[in-house]
Amino acid sequence: MKELKGKKLLIIGGAFQHCKVVEAAKELGIITYVTDYLPLEQAPGKQMADHYWMYNISEIDEMVAKCREEGIDGVISTSLDACQKPYQKVCEKLGVPCFGTEEQFKILTDKNLFKEYCRKNGVDTIPEYRVEDFENEQVCLERVTFPILVKPGESRGSRGQSICNNFSEAISAINFARTESSNNEVVIEKYMGQANDFSMTILMLNGRAYPFRTVDRILGKYEDGLDKLAVGSASPSVFTTLYLNNVHDRVEKLYQDIGLVNAPVFMQGFVDGDTVRFYDPGLRLPGGEYERMFRAACGKNPLYPLIEYALTGQVSEDISFSKEDIYLCGKVAGQVLPTLRPGRISSIEGMDSIQAHPKVVSAFARYDVGDVIQPTKNVNQRFCEIDIVCETPEEMKSVVEWVYSELKIFDENGENMLVSQFDPNVYITRITKEGV
Repeated sequence: MKELKGKKLLIIGGAFQHCKVVEAAKELGIITYVTDYLPLEQAPGKQMADHYWMYNISEIDEMVAKCREEGIDGVISTSLDACQKPYQKVCEKLGVPCFGTEEQFKILTDKNLFKEYCRKNGVDTIPEYRVEDFENEQVCLERVTFPILVKPGESRGSRGQSICNNFSEAISAINFARTESSNNEVVIEKYMGQANDFSMTILMLNGRAYPFRTVDRILGKYEDGLDKLAVGSASPSVFTTLYLNNVHDRVEKLYQDIGLVNAPVFMQGFVDGDTVRFYDPGLRLPGGEYERMFRAACGKNPLYPLIEYALTGQVSEDISFSKEDIYLCGKVAGQVLPTLRPGRISSIEGMDSIQAHPKVVSAFARYDVGDVIQPTKNVNQRFCEIDIVCETPEEMKSVVEWVYSELKIFDENGENMLVSQFDPNVYITRITKEGV
């Protein structure tokens, strides 16, 4: 890796997702700057950085001027959708390296455009319908097979999604999805029902695709309104070998066709027979702390080459990543995402002991006593993220069960607020079924 000590890096976004970027940069001797609109006490990334600014991520020209004044060498933003387009604009105006161009960010934000590139490169996607198929009920009955999933063309998290079983539900869902879509477009797909969820992350380094994360997400319960939200996950996915053997070469071709050279990209999809049908991309890392788990398991920090690229426009040729890293060196990583029913938090117990557990790599809460949980049915009902790395699936199961026995969150009436607990037995059952 090139000598980076003393270089100045601006990290756009001070939320917890960028703390690991600040840490990695400091380990490399880099001077760190963080900016967003949040006050210091609400921005953990700022608290860790050498310097922080109060520029909102939309204040592009102000950030650019300050970067020039301060002699910033590079800019990075890795984990939040809202920060990615401002990040690209700042890089473009400064003339510094960026993970992607404006057009590449558009392709990997607009789900419909993404599907076009997938089809062009032989990457399977979920069968879909057009808004025109819902002009009237007769047309709908001729063209559409229910159930379907309606969602925004551009959105964040799980917002604006609806499962529909008939024409009237579809019309309501299309209107609702538009209110949550930043481009006023909607995506209408075949509902994959009980198909196994599959999520993955790739590092594009010097034009080659290195998969380093595959995930089996476990969704919440329908009766809690959380059946479209992940309440936990396990890695590596039991479908990792299927992906490598049947899908990866086409995915690499897809991103080479889009023109990515050095960048993080993630995709979500469903396993369907011997393939994976993808539906959601991102030109960034996911928002969780998987990179910490990967480092704990394999001893490699996937943020290092991304930081090197941000500061030099190159990634060292002696990079040590390989396709086999996707198996986490034989270990198992679990992400526990405790979710809460609506209400006001009155008391929280157990976080200190959970953070001290030797198998816990990272644990942080998003809410505190007095905060009110709204019935959003999306990521805003997650109380915290707890990341663990274990030797076996059975050990992971034991640690997850211990976590839920320790964590206690009550409302003002003394009622337990935890719902839709992550059940690692689902992952273990999949391992047995798939013969992994």
